[in-house]
Amino acid sequence: MTERSPALRAYAMLAFVMLFWAGNSIVGRAVRDDIPPFTLAFVRWTGALIILLPIAWRGLVRDKAALIAGWKPVLALGLIGVSGFNGLLYWGLHHTTATNGLLLQAATPALVLVCNALFFHDRAGGWQVAGVTLSTIGVLLVVTHADLGVLAGFRLGKGDILILGAVLAWSIYTSLLRIRPAISQASFLFATFLIAALAMLPLAVWEWHAAPPIHWRPAVIGAFAYVSILPSLIAYYLFNSAVEMIGAGRAGQTISLMPLFGAGLAAALLDEPLHGYHLAGMALILGGIGMTALLQRRPAP
Repeated sequence: MTERSPALRAYAMLAFVMLFWAGNSIVGRAVRDDIPPFTLAFVRWTGALIILLPIAWRGLVRDKAALIAGWKPVLALGLIGVSGFNGLLYWGLHHTTATNGLLLQAATPALVLVCNALFFHDRAGGWQVAGVTLSTIGVLLVVTHADLGVLAGFRLGKGDILILGAVLAWSIYTSLLRIRPAISQASFLFATFLIAALAMLPLAVWEWHAAPPIHWRPAVIGAFAYVSILPSLIAYYLFNSAVEMIGAGRAGQTISLMPLFGAGLAAALLDEPLHGYHLAGMALILGGIGMTALLQRRPAP
């Protein structure tokens, strides 16, 4: 029981992460006509930085030397998993459907295992591969509404390629989290969020000149507030902590929960009905995650 407690806590944390990230995709798609993608990403990380600064200040002073010594992995993680992932995601959501986006994100758990093998020569166990496969089938069931014709008619467009780039960036980030410096989570988040904000700034400035001005209204302000707090500050803290506790492979597999939470949010906020395939997909996704959690040993660090 003692050994399982950290894992149970990690999975509970990841459930909240996927809920917040499902909401992030819905918000990003909903405000695509109101907020340009890089502006949304820039405001997201700038807002998160403002909120985080008073919390992280003391840790930043204490971790200054370690941050300077480990600037290369911090820079890489900030550019790949914070700036690159979110910029590509928001950009892609301007040019593709939510269904296509969810289909492509279903590849994340498998790509994390591939990245672990390429970068660290980790070998995925049989139960882990089986669990990821089962969860992926569950995601496809939910996203396609149990209609295989959706897959037959799937075509890669500009937005889909951008989403695929975002999925690859996130898979690399998840795998590489093990190389981050041994500093506090708050210091690491502040450093990577700062890198992301600086990377998004020139692109956002370009949008301010090229795109129509933002029409400020409560929905736009609410979108900025949401993406700055829940899927950014809170979700990244929980996700990074969970990866430390159970490893990149098992944490990455919980991405499969996002379509379920997306369907639940759509039902709650948009009055969209839930169907039998949602329940069947939920059973497969949870079964795959449970199979990996209970039967796959975490590799030694």
